[in-house]
Amino acid sequence: MLDKRFFPRQAVAAGGNRWDWALLPLVLAVLFALAWGGSQMVRPYQVGEAMPISLDPWVLPYYLLRTTLRMFLALAASLVFSCIFATLAAKYRAAERVLVPVLDILQSIPILGFLSITVTGFIALFPGSLLGVECAAIFAIFTSQAWNMAFSLYQSLRTVPAELREAAAVFQLSGWQRFWRLELPFAMPGLLWNMMMSMSGGWFFVVASEAISVSNQSIKLPGVGSYIAMAIEARDLRAIGWAIGGMLVGIVLYDQLFFRPLIAWADKFRFEESGGEDAPRSWLLTWLRRTDRLQRIGLGIARLLERSLLVLRRDHDGTSIKARPRPPHRAAERVWDAALAAAVLLAVGWLLRFIHTEVGWAEVLHVFVLGLYTLARVLVLIALAALAWVPFGIWVGMNPRWAGRLQGVAQFLAAFPANLMFPVAVLFIARWHLNPNVWLSPLMVLGTQWYLLFNVIAGASGVPTELRHAARNLGLSGWLRWRRYLLPAVFPSFVTGAITASGGSWNASIVAEYVSWGNTTLQADGLGSYIAHMTAIGDFPRIALGIGVMCVFVMALNHFVWRRLYELAENRMHF
Repeated sequence: MLDKRFFPRQAVAAGGNRWDWALLPLVLAVLFALAWGGSQMVRPYQVGEAMPISLDPWVLPYYLLRTTLRMFLALAASLVFSCIFATLAAKYRAAERVLVPVLDILQSIPILGFLSITVTGFIALFPGSLLGVECAAIFAIFTSQAWNMAFSLYQSLRTVPAELREAAAVFQLSGWQRFWRLELPFAMPGLLWNMMMSMSGGWFFVVASEAISVSNQSIKLPGVGSYIAMAIEARDLRAIGWAIGGMLVGIVLYDQLFFRPLIAWADKFRFEESGGEDAPRSWLLTWLRRTDRLQRIGLGIARLLERSLLVLRRDHDGTSIKARPRPPHRAAERVWDAALAAAVLLAVGWLLRFIHTEVGWAEVLHVFVLGLYTLARVLVLIALAALAWVPFGIWVGMNPRWAGRLQGVAQFLAAFPANLMFPVAVLFIARWHLNPNVWLSPLMVLGTQWYLLFNVIAGASGVPTELRHAARNLGLSGWLRWRRYLLPAVFPSFVTGAITASGGSWNASIVAEYVSWGNTTLQADGLGSYIAHMTAIGDFPRIALGIGVMCVFVMALNHFVWRRLYELAENRMHF
């Protein structure tokens, strides 16, 4: 994947130039900030030790550094997880039968469920160090980022064009070479947009991930999330305004220094024969391409990384018999299916005993009815969000100049903590005596609608230029243009966005159907409010029942709706 355009020939020459000296302070500043922030994450700490959080706006840059560092570490872990998950699920049918349902379950489990289970283990893993609590917070952010990226890469691997697969077969590429040279570059544009969405979506959970409760004690890690939590507790609107401003500064910085250069660099991976009409640009990437010493360092690191991966894989030239795909062993598949069926039967037996002894069948029926209410809200909201964002996302993706201008705005809107809007909604509904079953519903999609937008933009931006020329030359217009050209072009990306937005909406229903501000509490009938209410009173069997029923609904929706659309995208609706 080394790119000669990124590392031109003159970069190999010895000696630097003025661009090296211009970028050197920026590079050193970033490295120093990362090193100093990392050192603060491993300082000595004992559970119960107070870590005061100040609402002074002057501490926000430090808090922003700590939060951003956690989010990038979680993003790196999410990228590794996505590569492993997507490769296994897309290439091995037996693994797909297990991994895809497991991912459906994981994305439907509330983030607080992960946090409550893992925080004690991480603290025990790093005794006497703050690193244990930091790892728990990073893992919580990871659970808000990984599922979206994994589904995106999985969808891309399933929809690699047939001519590219045939070329890989002709050159007899091994599985590793095919992934590294073909599949990952093909998936790169969409994966980068989903990384941006995951990074922005992580801001929704920073409050929960940085304000941790363990052993009846509250631990607030220095960060923007803890700052927002303290501001909400104090009802300090001025501090909330400072926090939003700090988030905006942070988003602009990592957009300009990280995502925008990557988007411009990954434009060469678009599947087309001719160059893009108006490729994305980045001032930082332009500067890097004019440097000498920095490019030599980057080229050396890239070569070292690629050689290390090849050594770990014990790769070969792809021409031997090992490069040819081996047919699956039928006996092994039957053994795997039998083991899977046995595990399912054991789980069903344990579940029936739990229901009979702990909650009762009448309660199960009641919870399923509540789940139908939430299901109706999810489907209606996803449909409305699609009507609003699919046309807009296609327009943005087809216009790279506007995509560059709106990229930072979209990231900020996606990163804006939707829970800050809940008090406004409570006051509005209570003031006008509105029906909570209707007017609390939009809160479910405030933080998840952006999955649709980012995925549609990624799909539209990856449409080959020659296909755009063909549509223009044929004079496609009106509904025919949408039916034959635009919708098929973005359909695989739309399905990825819809499945992650759907899972996120189910998760968000727990806080959107049961909203409080001061002494006022509003509750809508639904599965989310049931789980929130049982959590408030501490009824653990019914909490488990609510989460289990939510997993059933999410898996059923994914299997009967989104998986069918995945198959349609794989077989017909892609280029």
